[in-house]
Parts: sequence; C-alpha cells; structure tokens
Amino acid sequence: MTPRFAALLALPFLAATASAQGTTPPVQAAPAAAAADPATLRVAPSGRVRTELTLNARRVQGQPAPAASKIWIDYGQPHARGRTVVGTLVPFDNVWRTGANSSTTFHTDVDLTIGETFVPKGTYSLYTLPTQAGWKLIVNRQTGQWGTQYDAGRDLARIDLTSRTLAEPAESFSITLVPVDGDPPARGRLVLAWGTSELSTNWRVGR
Repeated sequence: MTPRFAALLALPFLAATASAQGTTPPVQAAPAAAAADPATLRVAPSGRVRTELTLNARRVQGQPAPAASKIWIDYGQPHARGRTVVGTLVPFDNVWRTGANSSTTFHTDVDLTIGETFVPKGTYSLYTLPTQAGWKLIVNRQTGQWGTQYDAGRDLARIDLTSRTLAEPAESFSITLVPVDGDPPARGRLVLAWGTSELSTNWRVGR
C-alpha cells in the first residue's frame, strides 16, 4: 500500500475517533457587531436610576458588626425636554407611575413609618395621584409590572405629600431619600421633584 493511499484511509478513522472522544471542531466566533456611527446616536428619552440608603447599627465592642440594612428605590427617570410637567406630562386626577417605563420599585429591609403610615419591611411599587387639591403617594403591594398596570386593589396605603414650588425647574425627574442626622431611630425625608414641583413626606424606622 502506498503511503499516500494509507494516509487517505486514515483520515476517516481519525475523524471517527475524535467524534467518539467528544471532540468537536472549533466553532468560529461570530463576527463582532458593527460599531454605530457616533453621528447617528441619540440620547434615550429616559434612563433607570436607583437611590439607596444604608442603615448601620451600633457595633458592640467584642462582637461582630451587625449586617447593614438598606432602603432603596429603583425608577425610570423621564426628562422634561421643554415640556410642561404637572398637568400635561403628569395629568391631574390620574394615577401616575412615578417615573417611566417599568413600575417604580421601593424596597426596605426594615419596618418604616412613611408620613403617619406604617409600612412593613418588604418590596412595593410606588405610584402618585396628583390633584389640584394636593398629591398622594401610593404604596402598592404589586411588584415587577409595567408602570401603567396599576391595581388599586393591592394598595397598602395612600399618603399625603407636602408640595412646594421650585424656583429653578428640575429637568429630570428624581426621587431622593434624604437622611436627617440625629439619634436613632434613623429618619429623613422622601423627596420627589420634577418641573417646578417638589413633593415630600417624612419617614422613620419603626413605628
């Protein structure tokens, strides 16, 4: 048998052996996506923002530090872009998702009192109801839904918000957990701002 003929016979044998051993030919990488032309890029109409507070317990000498607790809010952040906010982008007498896109998610590792309402630790959605007479913050037990899928039957509470007019309009919607220094329990203000409106209520840990 000539060497060339023997080599040709060996090729199918080597392929079968590789297959039996679970060896497969290397897969070629997919071509990289083409880079976008920077001149064609535009800013998305909204982004996603998370505001968070960390609560630390006092450490007892000689003992491990207690685990920190957190309060956070995750929300879609719309921008005014020259438009009137209250009464137009956010119409009166309609429940608003309090942000953009998916529902605004509120999570607390500890029991809280918001305004004068007790809110057990857990995860909720936040909505607001703007009216000519004032605004209410809605704490809702449903989570993970699209922002417009509001189910009033799952409301935990509706809390009055204090309103004031901003001297300088806020272009982008924001939610802030503002802590107040002082002795425990931890406390502060929950502040929502957009356009010329700022809305707020107090919060504190516990009842």
